Amino acid sequence: MRPARVTNLADGEWHRLHPASPLLRGGLVLIAVLGFIIANLRERLVDMFLVLFAPGAAPAFDTAPGDFGDDWANDPLGGIVANGLVGWAIAGVAVVVAAVVVGFWLSWRMHTFRITHEAVEVRSGILFRSHRSARLDRIQGINVTRPLFARLFGTAKLELSVAGQSANVQLAYLGSALADALRADILRLASGARAAKAATAAAAGASGADAASATGSAAAPADGAAPGAPAHGGRVHVPGVIGQRVDEFLAPELDPTIAPPESVVHLPLGRVIGSTVLGGSIIWLGVLVAVIAVGFGSGQWWVLFSFVPALIGLVSYVWSRITKSLRYSIAGTPDGVRIGHGLLSTGNQTIPPGRIHAIEVSQWILWRPFGWWSIRINVAGQSVSASNDAAQRTLVLPVGTVADVHRVLALMLPDAASAVDPLVEAGLTGRFDHGGFSRTPARAAWLRPLSWRRIGWALADGVALLRRGWLQRSLILVPLARMQSVAVDAGPIDRMLRLASVRIHTVSGPVTASLPVAERDEAFALFERLADEAVDRAVADTSDRWGVRTEAADAG
Repeated sequence: MRPARVTNLADGEWHRLHPASPLLRGGLVLIAVLGFIIANLRERLVDMFLVLFAPGAAPAFDTAPGDFGDDWANDPLGGIVANGLVGWAIAGVAVVVAAVVVGFWLSWRMHTFRITHEAVEVRSGILFRSHRSARLDRIQGINVTRPLFARLFGTAKLELSVAGQSANVQLAYLGSALADALRADILRLASGARAAKAATAAAAGASGADAASATGSAAAPADGAAPGAPAHGGRVHVPGVIGQRVDEFLAPELDPTIAPPESVVHLPLGRVIGSTVLGGSIIWLGVLVAVIAVGFGSGQWWVLFSFVPALIGLVSYVWSRITKSLRYSIAGTPDGVRIGHGLLSTGNQTIPPGRIHAIEVSQWILWRPFGWWSIRINVAGQSVSASNDAAQRTLVLPVGTVADVHRVLALMLPDAASAVDPLVEAGLTGRFDHGGFSRTPARAAWLRPLSWRRIGWALADGVALLRRGWLQRSLILVPLARMQSVAVDAGPIDRMLRLASVRIHTVSGPVTASLPVAERDEAFALFERLADEAVDRAVADTSDRWGVRTEAADAG
């Protein structure tokens, strides 16, 4: 009898990944190598088969001493046929194929994972074993990506972003529906909901059966459907494997059973392309094209090795920026903010409450006539030096209007949204002390001649707002509960002008929370106020236990 299919992956037992995982992780490289070899040796392969099966219809291989056929380095297939080693060559290829298949099977067999009440653990390796563990209370977000080739197999890659350098844990690959269900289970465990239910059951003297029922309900998928049967908003599905793959390709990025069916922000294709064309990267693209053209025109061929690779990298970045903004969606869920993107290769991330350390709303000067803004965040585990995919996750709004900014900030700062929202307009475009921000003295123009009128700060319900910039306007918001430290700097010129700068330290990322210049006495007063309030806010903060708060709210 075949064993029952595993649907609950968060039961504390060891489980294996999708059987196609080794092929998706490393097999594609092997296929590419074989394709390259066949493409470059296709003529000799055709000649070889003609010699074997139709000797009279094909020219004989060069076999005389000194001919091309004796040159094994240039023509290995000719050497094999000329020396009668075809049988040995076929046997060697069969051995290599068998070794690859066995290696893939062992790789899948030895790669296991389990989810407990405390951590996500992964064991892997054949000769050299590794055992990685990610604590649930350190998880900063969960990302589910579906590359195009993986989607053909109905699989997805689940990556846990954990606080710390190189601490992320990947489960590549799982069944697409199982990955979504497992993400819901991990988020529920990390939120403290299961611990709260267990404590409540123990205090009430619940029976063991009741406690088991509570634990089982906590591990159930958030969508209320059986894992392995993806829900696509009630659409009519085509039966069979092909129909299931079609349903997965057409399914919305946001699951309508755990998030609103419509994203709070809609990105028109024209806005995505226009913002990319008017971005700063296009300026560098024009410079590189001009340099390469001048170099070719003057016969300076060294530009081929110096600037062409940079041009290819820049074009790749621009293209990825456009494609990853397609099918963009963002919405609030019970477990945090869900952000999705992508057309053929898709990805989505869930940022739990309390994991965002800093937010920056910025506007490039060429976007100003259109009123476009972008939003980046600092999250532990994602740094500016990370890979392109990881850095892309810090961009939560590629391009949007002021109304879009209001909606996204309401998702990012739900507890302080009502207090912060009235300050957003002044933070984006205001000057001097407009809209509740501080006023920078006129003598700061000696240090910031273009932007001193915009520089200012404000506090609202435990959130520090810092406004600055002229060429690139920016509004930075820092939840004080997650502030790491604060510093005041005053150099010789600053002291002479009775000025100082303030910097709020957060986890590393693309956002630098600093007030470039302020009245000196005001800067020191702000320093004291931020330091005191950050301690109070950190003590009272319970956002990392959002499941407990939800349970209490439901009980009330």
